[in-house]
Amino acid sequence: MPSRPNFVRRGRSLAPGQVSELTIIDIDGTGRQVLFTAGEVIEAPNWTPDGATLIFNAGGELWRIAADGWGEPELIDTGHLRDLNNDHVLSPDGATLYVSSDDGHIYALPVTGGTPRRVSNQHDHPHHHYLHGISPDGGTLSYVAVENRGQGRQVNIFTIPAAGGPDTRLSDVAYPNDGPEYSPDGNWIYFNSERAAARPGHAQCFRMKPDGTGIEQLTFDERVNWFPHLSPDGQSIVYISYPEGTIGHPPDKDVILRFMRPDGSGRRDVVAFFGGQGTINVNSWAPDSRRFAFVAYPVNR
Repeated sequence: MPSRPNFVRRGRSLAPGQVSELTIIDIDGTGRQVLFTAGEVIEAPNWTPDGATLIFNAGGELWRIAADGWGEPELIDTGHLRDLNNDHVLSPDGATLYVSSDDGHIYALPVTGGTPRRVSNQHDHPHHHYLHGISPDGGTLSYVAVENRGQGRQVNIFTIPAAGGPDTRLSDVAYPNDGPEYSPDGNWIYFNSERAAARPGHAQCFRMKPDGTGIEQLTFDERVNWFPHLSPDGQSIVYISYPEGTIGHPPDKDVILRFMRPDGSGRRDVVAFFGGQGTINVNSWAPDSRRFAFVAYPVNR
């Protein structure tokens, strides 16, 4: 059924007959449930720490819906921000929402909505921020920057204090990196990268210490693996796996959500469907570490 809320049509569009399905599933692949179906693109669901609400992006705006699927989505007031991308995280206490905007910056605002506060810094060279993680104490944000320092376009990993402050560079390489996310114990940052790729686009999952040292590769297959998300109890990871030969993390692909342990062991498929960009760009685990949310984009012919 088409969505009833007045979602702004901004960014990519769905194909004829295609819908967005906000879905939850158990980590063993059972209990799949579509909470909400939209006739526009919705993306990147977060589960709030109290388990009551899912927050997602639609048309550059943020919306909330009850995690049991009851009621209609409600728009979150983000002040002057109207072009948010699908990278947003919640503080561990659930009080603050951190977002990255198409103006290139990171902002903080109350999770209930309100006036945004800019967190990120101005740079002398192009430096476009894409937010991905927050430390377990809520004090530090992890992000990737698309930057150009006269050496061409590079995508590297940084951290910045959540209250604002100096950026810390964790990578300085020519190959792409993305999705940096803290482990719940704060000992690791998990991410995907082409650092081991023999051909363009062949991203795999990695982890490193929060200072950028001790990098370990976790996946080694022929598929293209993105966005490793850790469960709140730190025992499980879900990541999105694209077909071999995929470049980046595009929409409209036959993808698999896969499970693994934090050290990369125990890999197995959870669910396969038509999706990609927007499916699981943010950490969407439920607080109980048994379920997670994602968006599928089936085409009904």
